[in-house]
Amino acid sequence: MSTARAEKAAVVAEVRDKFAASNAVIVSEYRGLTVGALAKLRRTLRPLGAEYKVYKNTLVKIAARDGSMSAVEGMVGGPVAITFINGEVSAVAKAMREFAKENEALKLKGGVVDGKAVDVKGLRALADLPSREVMLAKLAGLLKAPMANTAYMLSALPRKAAYGLKALVEQKEAA
Repeated sequence: MSTARAEKAAVVAEVRDKFAASNAVIVSEYRGLTVGALAKLRRTLRPLGAEYKVYKNTLVKIAARDGSMSAVEGMVGGPVAITFINGEVSAVAKAMREFAKENEALKLKGGVVDGKAVDVKGLRALADLPSREVMLAKLAGLLKAPMANTAYMLSALPRKAAYGLKALVEQKEAA
């Protein structure tokens, strides 16, 4: 009996460690997915810095009680799996949404991002966000535009003065 209790305590500790190491978690229901489909989902998520794991619900609830992932406790019920995210949350949400379109059996239930509970609507909004690289490029463009406009305006005065002098010289030469 004590070995079973020790195994459960080890699983709870593992889930707590994964919660602590993750910057976000997504809870999904996997009822009806084949083993092959689950393996495909795991292969899709692994390069994005995410891990898709199935644990016993009671053990997940115990592990979630303390800490920033306590909102997970209310989302766990039925056959659910937890996606632990250590990478870009929007990329993982996008990958899971695309997978759910192909496999209707996967149902997103919610998640926790930066210690705040997110519902299915919030996960859809995260999935709609552009990638980190695109957002950084847009920010760089926004930062560059005022400087480019200022440089253009500052160069306009000497340029116009040069055109005016050239026109004056041409007028004197013609006369």
